[in-house]
Amino acid sequence: MITIHRRNGSHSERLGIEGLPASTAAVSADEFVWVDLSDPTPEEEVAVFEKFLPVHTLTLEDVTRIRREPDQGAHFPKVEEFPGYLFVIVNPLPSGLVALATTLGKRPADAPKLPSAARMLRRHRPQLSAVLSQNVLITHSSEPLMCIASAHQFLDRHGDSARRGPDYVFHIVLDAMVDEYAPVVEWVAGRLDRLESRVFTHPTTEMIAGILRLKRIVTGLRKTLIIEREVLSRLIRGEFELVDTREIAYYRNVYDHLVRYTELIEAAREMVSDLGETHLAAVSNRLNQVMKVLTMMSTIILPMTLIAGVYGMNFEENIWPDFKTASWGFGFALGLMAATGFSSLAFFRWKKWI
Repeated sequence: MITIHRRNGSHSERLGIEGLPASTAAVSADEFVWVDLSDPTPEEEVAVFEKFLPVHTLTLEDVTRIRREPDQGAHFPKVEEFPGYLFVIVNPLPSGLVALATTLGKRPADAPKLPSAARMLRRHRPQLSAVLSQNVLITHSSEPLMCIASAHQFLDRHGDSARRGPDYVFHIVLDAMVDEYAPVVEWVAGRLDRLESRVFTHPTTEMIAGILRLKRIVTGLRKTLIIEREVLSRLIRGEFELVDTREIAYYRNVYDHLVRYTELIEAAREMVSDLGETHLAAVSNRLNQVMKVLTMMSTIILPMTLIAGVYGMNFEENIWPDFKTASWGFGFALGLMAATGFSSLAFFRWKKWI
C-alpha cells in the first residue's frame, strides 16, 4: 500500500498511489512529497524506486531484502550517502513486543498468540528503509509500523511541519520509533526486579530458564540499540548535506533519548549476568545446606551403628552385659546409642555448626 503526503505552499493533502508524481522532476522546488510504502507489492516498489526516484541497485537490494530473503531477517541499521539522496535503514521494535510490554506480559485470553519476545527480536524484527532527497522522503517497510502511523497522525494535525522538508519529517519518524523503547525497557526492568527478589528464596530451574530468556531479550535490544546509536551519531555530525543544520538539534534530541535507553539496557545486561551468577550461588548454597544436614545425620547415626554392630556379633562369652542372663542389657544398648546421639548434637551446637 502506498500513502502519499503532499505539501505545496499552504495546501496539504493525503493521497493514495494515484497521487504519485511521474518522477521527482515533477515535484517543484517549494513542494514536499512523502511517499510511504507499507507492505508494498513488487509493482509498487518498481513504480517508486525505479520510475519515481531511481535508486542504486545496492539500495534496492537492501530495501527489498525481507521480501526477497525472508529467512535472512532484517538488514542491520546503517546510513549511506548516494548521489542525489541519503539512504537510511533502522530497525523498529516488533509491534508484538511493544504490545507485550505495554500489557506487562498479560495478554487477554482471546488475544492471538504471539511468539516469545526473544524470538520476535531474532526472527520478526521489522526493517524501515528511508530515502531522503532535497524535497522527497520515501519510507519502506514490509509491515505496518507504529512509528510511521504516529508520523502520519502528526502531519495530519500539523501540516505546516512538512514545509521544513524531508529531514524534519524523518526526524519525527525516528523520534516515534525511539519512544517505543520506553515501555519495553520498563518491562525488562520490572522483570529483573521481580527475579532479584526471588532469586534467594526460590532458586528453581524455571527461574534460571527465565533469566536466560530475559538475557536473550536484553542482548537483542542491545545489539540493535548500539548500531542505531552509531547511525544517529553520524546524522548529528553534519556530514550529510541533506540533513539541514537547523534540524540537527532535533536529531540530537532523538540521539540523547536513544543513548539513555542504551545505557539502561547496558545496566540491565549487567544485572541479568549478576542474577545468573547469584542464582548459581544460591543453588550451590542450598545444596551445601542439604549436604550439611545429611552429613550431620550420618555422623549422629555412625556411633549408633557401631554399638549395634558390636552387640550384634555372635560371641557368647566375655560379652558385657550378658544378654542371656541380664534383663537390662537391651535397654543399656539403646541408652548408649541415645547418649552418643545427644553427645554428637551437643558437640555440633557447641561448635555452632547448627
